[in-house]
Amino acid sequence: MKRLIVAIDGPSGSGKSTLGKRLARRLGYQYIDTGAMYRAVAWRALQAGIDLDDPDSVARMAGALRIELEPRPDGVGVRVDGRDVTDAIRTPEVAQGASKVSAIPAVRRVLVRIQQELGRRGGIVMDGRDIGTVVFSHAEVKVYLDASEEERARRRCAEDAARGVRTDMAATRQAIRERDRRDKTREDSPLRCADDAYYLDSTGLTIDEVLDRIEALVEQRRGNPCSRD
Repeated sequence: MKRLIVAIDGPSGSGKSTLGKRLARRLGYQYIDTGAMYRAVAWRALQAGIDLDDPDSVARMAGALRIELEPRPDGVGVRVDGRDVTDAIRTPEVAQGASKVSAIPAVRRVLVRIQQELGRRGGIVMDGRDIGTVVFSHAEVKVYLDASEEERARRRCAEDAARGVRTDMAATRQAIRERDRRDKTREDSPLRCADDAYYLDSTGLTIDEVLDRIEALVEQRRGNPCSRD
């Protein structure tokens, strides 16, 4: 059976990572969290004291980094130059930093090359903001996962709380609003729904309901339509 490329795009907090991990497990595919790669660049820049508003310095650093993604039972582990940063990159500060570095064209070129190499053989679920439009514009399955701003802020606060990080809902909504603005207006690979993507608003849906819909779409593309009660 052909091993497909499943591209999942969408804004911050829409549930891409949760969906991607679980879908990959169901399909027996590899899950690749491209957002973690941009977070890794931002984390290293912050650690090195590099100004995130200095694109040349950030790009030079990104080009020299060794970023590794490790499949784990609970998702994906991330290493930067051999150091495990899986938890370190999940802070609000790094998330905002990732939004800045992802707008730097030279950084995107470095990471897109890595992403394309990781997925060229198929059998992957890759999520991000330009997977179906740029990284794998030929992907057999493209999904644009969305949710209301309020719902996305609630999910992000719940994720932070689960890691023991206390965040304010109003501040989180503002951060998401700013992230959306950056992602949708950047000149290089802005966030948008690909013309041939399946648009799904997950507001009010459970993760299982979303997962079932996307899995059915994948099975149709594989020529094996299925249905779930």
